[in-house]
Amino acid sequence: LAGEKSAPCPRSVRCAMIRPMAIAQEKPFYTAEQYLAVEREAETKSELVLGELYAMSGASYVHNVLTTNLAAALHAALKGGPCRAVASDLRVKDELADSYMYPDLVVVCGEPKFEDRHFDTLLNPTVLIEVLSRSTEGHDRGRKFAAFRRIPTVREVVFVAQDTPLVERFSPQESGDWLLHAAEGLAGKLNLLSLGVQISLADLYDGALVSA
Repeated sequence: LAGEKSAPCPRSVRCAMIRPMAIAQEKPFYTAEQYLAVEREAETKSELVLGELYAMSGASYVHNVLTTNLAAALHAALKGGPCRAVASDLRVKDELADSYMYPDLVVVCGEPKFEDRHFDTLLNPTVLIEVLSRSTEGHDRGRKFAAFRRIPTVREVVFVAQDTPLVERFSPQESGDWLLHAAEGLAGKLNLLSLGVQISLADLYDGALVSA
């Protein structure tokens, strides 16, 4: 940093050995083939966005309550129709950039289309939902959201806040822009227009608003 002086190297340490470690290294680039070969054998999940790998951490209690409430509401609302909700472990792909992501909830309408015979990477999601957390919000709203928007079948992307009743729904417009619709407070409602489904935030946040 400007104005900082480097500390003298202790006699017990070989400076020539440690100085190169201070230089920032570029993150490795992964191809889709490399990623899938590793991911399908791994015990933990990772996402590949624009060639960069992002490890996924375990979810909190509140995160799991919100995901479960959403899955239950969508299952009940969509039962018997052409659409189905799938939680957590189903990858979706942005084919334009060879990016692979795990949304917290995926809704697919009609016949699901998969990348290959492993049937673990969906190509035609209709609605993608992310429950935000402090550690992942920047990534979810940034590169991951951009990848979601490049999937041509996606009709709605939803972000759900953990710490307050707030849901943001984005939908594509003919202009190419994405329009934001926000619902806030327990009296609010999440309207998924592409599915013809409405979920009250009171039901969505039931059991999720725990005290710190």
